[in-house]
Amino acid sequence: MAEEKKMSFEEAMERLETIVQRLEEGEVPLEEALRQYQKGVELSKYCHDTLKHAEKQMTKLMTDEGEKEFSLSEEENS
Repeated sequence: MAEEKKMSFEEAMERLETIVQRLEEGEVPLEEALRQYQKGVELSKYCHDTLKHAEKQMTKLMTDEGEKEFSLSEEENS
């Protein structure tokens, strides 16, 4: 989504946290809850993709510097 591409990772996380809080309150009408859920999924994917990109950059930097490649333990279990 183009809107997420313009925002920082931190902004996306804040928006995602706000959506989660609103949905957990349970006071959101169904139609709005569905829209918010969909937006939350998009933000979650954006954050995940951003983290994966950062991991690849770090791996490349460390490899270029002669360090061993690494991976996050969470990703190894997936």
